[in-house]
Amino acid sequence: MKCPYCAHLGDKVVDSRESREGEVIRRRRECLGCGKRFTSYERIDEIPYMVVKKDGSRERFERQKLVAGLLKACEKRPVSVAALEGIADRVEGTLQDRSEKEMATAEIGAFVMQELKKLDKVAYVRFASVYRHFRDIGEFMTELKDLIGKE
Repeated sequence: MKCPYCAHLGDKVVDSRESREGEVIRRRRECLGCGKRFTSYERIDEIPYMVVKKDGSRERFERQKLVAGLLKACEKRPVSVAALEGIADRVEGTLQDRSEKEMATAEIGAFVMQELKKLDKVAYVRFASVYRHFRDIGEFMTELKDLIGKE
């Protein structure tokens, strides 16, 4: 780190402290060139994960939004919150594993529907009805027949 007083590149860390929230580390440093002390702060530079919407716009991935949708689909169903958190964890893990740090809503929706189909069929149909925007009862019935036929 470059000394703010003499621009020397060598220093030693005299003291390190973490903030209460654990998001920042404060380091007290001593320049090996001029001997003066200065403070530096380190924080993680988070790269936001992005979701590509159907219209091509991008917005930040919000885990809370995903969990809220899952909770709505599983309302009054025998599905634990831990199971829904697991689905959200797997979606986040998929995003983290990608090099481009973005994912289309279609991919997220398809993944969630696949997970819900294994977890609870009623929750799956609820989620699919909102996600797929069925235009009429015929499309909805086709989806139900496919679901029943696969059992």
